[in-house]
Amino acid sequence: MPPAPVQLAPDVWRFPTLGRSLINSFAFVDGDGTVALVDAGLKGAPKKLTAALSEIGKRPADVNRILLTHTHPDHCGGAAGLRQRTGAPLHVHQDDAGYLRNGRRPPLDPAFPIAKVLRFVGQGPRSPVDGTFLEDDIIPVAGGIRVLHTPGHSPGHCSFLHQRSGVLITGDALFNFRDKITYSFAPFCTNAELSRDTADRLGEVDYETAAFTHGTEIRGGARKAIRGFLLKRRQGRRG
Repeated sequence: MPPAPVQLAPDVWRFPTLGRSLINSFAFVDGDGTVALVDAGLKGAPKKLTAALSEIGKRPADVNRILLTHTHPDHCGGAAGLRQRTGAPLHVHQDDAGYLRNGRRPPLDPAFPIAKVLRFVGQGPRSPVDGTFLEDDIIPVAGGIRVLHTPGHSPGHCSFLHQRSGVLITGDALFNFRDKITYSFAPFCTNAELSRDTADRLGEVDYETAAFTHGTEIRGGARKAIRGFLLKRRQGRRG
């Protein structure tokens, strides 16, 4: 049995899809009872997400939108299956949409040897894309989710800010394994330096809880913790 959903706020849940927090998706429950899901996990994740919905008293038919932080297989591998199970439209940033539609992986940073090894491995998850979003769009679910374009991990990588609950979803801009904030793994970024630069955006907006697609959440004072982590990098670059 998969781990139970974790409530982050009255209308926000974390759904673990691998381990207790190795890969996470998220659910936002609107006032009318509908649900927006963020990220679709690996290919087998839709079954786990359906079970998690049931745990919070929801059905696949209650899902009215699926949002993706980006189009790496651990976030969109279940996209086609989840879209089919729920009948909900799937949305992703404009700069990643083509990869998912065409079943291609975003390119890897050529500064790392693994990019050369995998440069001919272009196949990735494939799914129809029903809509796209851009920087600073407000997605009209659960009182509004603000899109923060944080490219570098992939061209269209995004974080999401739910201002009503004070919850920030970092996507893969930052991880939090074993209560240690880190940047995403550089060899699996399209542009590792850009990914680290754009993560600075996460210190500029207001929130109380940081929710990570990889790792456990930070409740209360999350912005301060993330700003402290980001400041150390900036100081290191100046030194």
